[in-house]
Amino acid sequence: MNKLIFSLLLLLLLPVAVLIIITPMDSDKQYIFGLFSIGLMLLLGVNKSHLISVIMVVMSFLMSTRYIYWRATETLHFNSVIEAVLGIGLFMAEMYAWVILVLGYLQTTWPLKRKIEPMPDDPATWPTVDVYVPSYNESLDVVRDTVLAAQCIDYPRDKMKIYILDDGKRNEFAVFAADAGVGYITRNDNKHAKAGNLNHAMTVTKGEYICVFDCDHVATRGFLQATVGSFLIDDRLALIQTPHHFYSPDPFERNLSAARDIPNEGALFYGPVQQGNDNWNATFFCGSCAVIRRSALEEIGGFAVETVTEDAHTALKLQRLGWNSAFLSIPLAAGLATERLGLHVIQRTRWARGMTQIFRLDNPLFGRGLKWQQRLCYLNAMLHFQYGLPRVAFLTAPLAYLLFNQNIIASSASTIFAYVLPHLFLAIYLNSRMNGRFRYTFWGEIYETTMAFHLVIPTLLTLISPKHGKFNVTDKGGLLDVGFFDFHIVKPHLIVAVLLGIGIAAGVVRAVMHDYFNVDPRVILLNVIWASLSVIILLAAIAVAKETRQIRKTIRIDVSMPAIIHYASGISVRTETLDLSMGGMKLVTPDDRYQNDRIEEVELRLQSGAVCIPVSLIGADANVIRLMFEAMPLEKRRELVRVVLARADAWIVPPYPKDRPLHSFASIVRCVFELFYNTWKERGQKRKNAKSAGPGEAT
Repeated sequence: MNKLIFSLLLLLLLPVAVLIIITPMDSDKQYIFGLFSIGLMLLLGVNKSHLISVIMVVMSFLMSTRYIYWRATETLHFNSVIEAVLGIGLFMAEMYAWVILVLGYLQTTWPLKRKIEPMPDDPATWPTVDVYVPSYNESLDVVRDTVLAAQCIDYPRDKMKIYILDDGKRNEFAVFAADAGVGYITRNDNKHAKAGNLNHAMTVTKGEYICVFDCDHVATRGFLQATVGSFLIDDRLALIQTPHHFYSPDPFERNLSAARDIPNEGALFYGPVQQGNDNWNATFFCGSCAVIRRSALEEIGGFAVETVTEDAHTALKLQRLGWNSAFLSIPLAAGLATERLGLHVIQRTRWARGMTQIFRLDNPLFGRGLKWQQRLCYLNAMLHFQYGLPRVAFLTAPLAYLLFNQNIIASSASTIFAYVLPHLFLAIYLNSRMNGRFRYTFWGEIYETTMAFHLVIPTLLTLISPKHGKFNVTDKGGLLDVGFFDFHIVKPHLIVAVLLGIGIAAGVVRAVMHDYFNVDPRVILLNVIWASLSVIILLAAIAVAKETRQIRKTIRIDVSMPAIIHYASGISVRTETLDLSMGGMKLVTPDDRYQNDRIEEVELRLQSGAVCIPVSLIGADANVIRLMFEAMPLEKRRELVRVVLARADAWIVPPYPKDRPLHSFASIVRCVFELFYNTWKERGQKRKNAKSAGPGEAT
């Protein structure tokens, strides 16, 4: 009955929607219509109900579609071949953005907020699980804690087996596996990279379920109890994915001060997008922090090996055969983010190539087994990584008029603004309302602009030759002794920024002398504003390349828990931690005894017990004591992992404050200012140091 009512309502409103989209208006009437729509959107925004959000989605869709229809029917008139090429190119970029906007609304408007399904009371009935930790060239320092954290998972020992899948065939890994009491699996070749490694492990293990952790992802102790229960109530559930949470800062968080206080780049995907996918039974497998039913994997022939994104492709194959998938939006594991921008580019390029390969080799739009909602969710994922060329087109489009006097939009400035303003305002306002706690306004432009120039060639080559290229492993756990500016990564950004700066200067001159140049100053103004916004976005992306030092071997985690300091004299004093890492800790100074009495150990107190760790003093004052952990046996380190990384609530964080678009834009401007200010300050300090060193010392 509800579907029938919805269909009838849709049929009745369709003619109204068509009228809204196609009715022509001059600039004055369009201004009135646009301002009325903006006012109505703001009025509706006072109400926070989901139904109102759906109405606002419809409004935004209609306004954006009206803009695209106007562009297609009124503005594609050109005076030269160059204008036609550039103008149609810009329109195609706008069409791409419109498709992504509409598909994004489909994914995020109806998120499924799944809850944990409890396990049976009798652990003897729980299924068996194989935990895989694949590795290739990562150091043992990275892999060790992942394995120890897996051993801390609260699951019957006879029901869970842990395996290191070592494609690097390293003796120290085999020795560690034996010492830790976990399985060690290797193979004769490295065929099909990670997917081949996982498939080989399936042939020598027998667990009913397979849990995969990338070698830098440490699980909390409740991981399996929070995920396996869902399989027991759904015999057709093949996959449950949890978020990829990172306890180390990514390049944006490390190099941009404003990015440290906002949701990170992956928050949107591991929030509304995956929850929306879950609603349509289109959850993506993300390669780690997931549990998969072995029988389902065996039905599709194991993990997909045809593309370099074996994870998403594996989920697609499962869903084609009618298997269900799920997403549990609770961070139950955490890993290391890419340390440097160059590594970030390599990782994202591999993702882009993989999704493009799926588009060519196993396109979800075709073939059997998928519902139309699933097809569109995958379409959005595949098209998303094609943003390189459209983003470059948006950044450089104003240069056509400012430098070469090419009119690539055949319309007056006032009419363009009258159509663009409501289209952009409604989309920005609605996305801020729906997803603002997961992605702040304008920051998506920073993330995409940073990558855009590097994705153009790989995605185009993969579209032409889908088997081109190889699987690239992303290095993790590296250090950076000195800061530097990665000029190579942002060279194209710098070139375009300089060209835009020249274009803005030329535009200002032409606007001032518009009678001499016989140009419309309003058109100049529109392009100068467009170019200025592009420069700000580019400079913020360039600022990410100013790499800061990374000298800590272990990442600090802010956590407060009771602790006891044991002094050499035998006296013990209670205090609490300020932060913890796998290398040391910071404590609240309880008294001044540390000045005369050596600290031997610190005991960390938990509800489940206590762990006592040998330490040495790094520094102390009236407020804080800094301690470094000394060498400890494997059993002691496992307990430390349980305390620092494997706590059930280790990665549960409060939601970010609600997005404020103007404040968000101001934070981006601040990043641009800091790029110039910090560079000027550092150069001044270098000159000062050179002068104080003297001529002889300087040489």
